[in-house]
Formats: sequence, C-alpha cells, structure tokens
Amino acid sequence: MSWDMVFLLSNYWAFASWIALAFLPRGPKILAAILYAGVFLLCLAYTVMIVGFLTGGIDPGGPGGGDFTTLKGVMMLFDSPGGATLGWTHYLAFDLFTGLWIARDADQKGFSRAAQFPFLFLTLMVGPVGLLAWLITRERRARAQARAKA
Repeated sequence: MSWDMVFLLSNYWAFASWIALAFLPRGPKILAAILYAGVFLLCLAYTVMIVGFLTGGIDPGGPGGGDFTTLKGVMMLFDSPGGATLGWTHYLAFDLFTGLWIARDADQKGFSRAAQFPFLFLTLMVGPVGLLAWLITRERRARAQARAKA
C-alpha cells in the first residue's frame, strides 16, 4: 500500500469520526465507537508505523534519519512520505481525542451542540487553538458548577 493511500485512509477515517462526534447522538455506544474505532485505530496505525520505522521493517520512502533533539533533526523525520504520514496520523489521533474530550466536557457542562461546534471545528483544523478556546470558554461554567456542588 502506498504512503498516499495510507495518508488518505487515515484522513478519511479521522474525518468520519469527526462527523460522528459533531452530528450523531452522543450516547455511550457512539462515544465508545469514536474512542475505539476512531482514536484507538489511529493510535494503532501510528504505533505500527513508528515500530516499523524504528526496526527497519517499514521503509519510510525517503532519506530517513533525523531525531527529536534539533529542528533540523525533526525536519529530517518529516522529509519522507512515511515520515509525513506518521506525523499526520499523530496529529489526527490527538486532535480527535481532544475533540472527544471537549464534546464530553461540553455536554457535561450543558453547552448546546451548536455552541460546541466552533470549538470542535477549530480543534479539527488547528488543534491547540480549539483546545485553548475551549479551556477559556469552559472556565466560567466549570467554576459555577463547582460552587453549586459545594
């Protein structure tokens, strides 16, 4: 299977999970499906790729090499189709997990689905920006709920 195909499959799989998160009812079965069929499988794909790269069992399709200690080293890690796909799958898995947490937290705090949508969209597109916006927005309601329980 080509790296282009692995990249596309990862994207489509993550996008289907995001669609489910944004638009399907959030019962326990749907949330579990997003966690295990979405996040888990992306994490599994990432793990297979990284172990394959580190053991030499999977060819990244480029120069390889690199490390996490310098900018140049990180750039070398992404300087192959396999390395870029590996990095992208990492982003997809963590952004989806973050979106799932935001959705659950927002549901618990009584935010409507319409109010949640911009945060989920931001998390899908620019992960940390969506998370930051959610953390800022949720704070007032989280404090109010904590005071009500006390």
